Amino acid sequence: MSRAEPWRLSELEVAALLEARHGDPFAVLGPHLVEEGLVVRALLPGAEAVELLDPVGRLLGPLDRRHADGFFEGLLPGRTAALPYRLRVRRGAETVELDDPYRFGPVLGELDEHLLREGTHLRLWERLGAHPIVHEGTAGVHFAVWAPNASRVAVVGDFNGWDGRVHAMRRRLVSGVWEIFLPGVREGVRYKYEIKDREGRLLPLKADPFGTAMELRPATASIVRALRPFPWTDGEWMARRAEQRATERPISIYEVHLGSWRRRPDGSFLSWDELAEALLPYVAGLGFTHVELLPVSEHPLDASWGYQPLGLFAPTARFGDPEGLARFVDAAHRAGLGVILDWVPGHFPADPHGLGRFDGTALFEHEDPRQGLHPDWGTLVYNYGRTEVANYLLANALYWLEVYHVDGLRVDAVASMLYLDYSRKEGEWVPNRHGGNENLEAIAFLRRLNELLYAEHPGIVTIAEESTAWPGVSRPTWLGGLGFGFKWNMGWMHDTLRYFGRDPVHRRWHHHELTFGLLYAFSENFVLPLSHDEVVHGKGSLLAKMPGDCWQKFANLRALLGFMWGHPGKKLLFMGQEFAQGAEWNESRGLDWHLLEIGWHRGVQRLVADLNRLYRELPALHVGDCSVDGFAWVEANDADHSVYAWLRLGRPGDAPVLVVANLTPVPREGWRIGVPRPGVWRERLNTDAVVYEGSGVGNLGAVVAEPVPWHGRPFSVQLTLPPLAVLFFEAEDDR
Repeated sequence: MSRAEPWRLSELEVAALLEARHGDPFAVLGPHLVEEGLVVRALLPGAEAVELLDPVGRLLGPLDRRHADGFFEGLLPGRTAALPYRLRVRRGAETVELDDPYRFGPVLGELDEHLLREGTHLRLWERLGAHPIVHEGTAGVHFAVWAPNASRVAVVGDFNGWDGRVHAMRRRLVSGVWEIFLPGVREGVRYKYEIKDREGRLLPLKADPFGTAMELRPATASIVRALRPFPWTDGEWMARRAEQRATERPISIYEVHLGSWRRRPDGSFLSWDELAEALLPYVAGLGFTHVELLPVSEHPLDASWGYQPLGLFAPTARFGDPEGLARFVDAAHRAGLGVILDWVPGHFPADPHGLGRFDGTALFEHEDPRQGLHPDWGTLVYNYGRTEVANYLLANALYWLEVYHVDGLRVDAVASMLYLDYSRKEGEWVPNRHGGNENLEAIAFLRRLNELLYAEHPGIVTIAEESTAWPGVSRPTWLGGLGFGFKWNMGWMHDTLRYFGRDPVHRRWHHHELTFGLLYAFSENFVLPLSHDEVVHGKGSLLAKMPGDCWQKFANLRALLGFMWGHPGKKLLFMGQEFAQGAEWNESRGLDWHLLEIGWHRGVQRLVADLNRLYRELPALHVGDCSVDGFAWVEANDADHSVYAWLRLGRPGDAPVLVVANLTPVPREGWRIGVPRPGVWRERLNTDAVVYEGSGVGNLGAVVAEPVPWHGRPFSVQLTLPPLAVLFFEAEDDR
């Protein structure tokens, strides 16, 4: 046959295929009905001969080798319909049979494209990314990626020698998604996308934005992984969770960086299963209600602690296979622990294999660096106003709740999302359409995020790390708020650590650093955070921040913890501080567990366990955490003695709790404190108790209220106030 025959592909198009320039390979490769019959074309670099076989293996005929680089073409005369053929390919002494990916139709439908463009494809991870499926009766993997401004996209990986000529993808013009079904590809193979921009320039190979598994750093490829149904055993937990009201239940969070909580003897990371076996019983045994994990999405740099993620849908390979995370969460629920993930929708790193200029344009980020470049971290800021980008992030939030059953998301760096001028000088930012500094698109995104998550998964919590006075962060969207369940109380944290870092002799002059927080304590639903951020970058550990000699340092730390647990607001403590870690946190090694051989450190650990137990046991300490009715000052102004006293109150019928703090090293005898009712007030906890390695000064377990009005109350008790200590008294039934 002559190449001039009309069914043969032109030399120009053959060259475009071989040079990886052809933008529509499905238009020319695979089976095509022509006037003369059925023409079949295949691009198989390195192949020397190719034959067509019918579904039962009978020879239909050879394909002509049009080009030495592996382009084959042949005609089955008279054919009026396509057939499910296979290819027999010879390379040297090796002959293999395979299915031609270009004979398969698309997997995605018009509805997928419509929902993506509309921004309402809430389970987008089920359609984009890499998914082992059976398509048109054949097993393989479907790949799909959003790259609307690319001129050509190919999937490359272990299955094609990372050769971008072999598996160029089908473009879906409506949505800008590229897809291909590769028969015979199996779970576990590595892959990336080879993308050319609209001018045909080759970009760095890109990892899959929807990849559900990735290689361990420094490798950066995505890994094909099936999202199989997990055999969950937490049905009772999930049902109970949906019925609970978070603001009124005890929430005490143990914040943990999994890579440095504990290491194996050789310095390597524990696996998910090892963490479940060691971490979860430890946290549950200390009485915490939740464990919060610093970001577990795949990230290239250990020193970022996970806050610069690139594989937003991929649990990090540092701790093993992704199913390990599901086993970890399931085990946590069996242990009575909720799991909260730190989630980072505020920015992403500019690593070449990531989302930055993904298809040659600012696709996920803003084109203008005044909007798209984060000045503090050199990272890129998501374009929340782009429908598909907002959909990507919303789907990711749902993914962690649905696929991994996590109980909440703590959203990182919300302030950097809300303000267009965050960390920017005049002239370095672009005002919104009203001329203001509010990021209107980010505000709309956060509101939709919270509405969606709470509607889809009742009982979960969303927590904002928001460091400004933005109003209504944890108020419902229908009241004009952002809709978060809780907000970190950064002001309380700064004031409290500043006060406790002062020498007690100077505290009288700064008395209201501890009372100021009560002026706004109920303006939001607050979490009181003593987080990882307070024990890094030269700040030292909590113990190191405390003034005085060794005894005073431990006494001050115990008093700080007692003050925190007695204060309105949910609790969060970073790992290591529960046993008075002495050194500043270092993400490259485990905590100093040997310190528990020392009594002072064991005493702090025992105190945290008892504080958690008391917090959970006494409704007055948690029911009103977020309600003005749950707190009343008794003594807020005794600056000369650095003494504070307040009441925690629950529902009608719940016993009130009196909390008294003496924050000087001077014991005080016969100290009268007003109380609202007569009878016995049981001393439920004393941070100076001998069991915590304190001095043992106290009230012998209880005091009796006398009909002596004091502090505006009809009754009062006389107390012995231990040095640098906090006391908790529960009112017993006065009958």
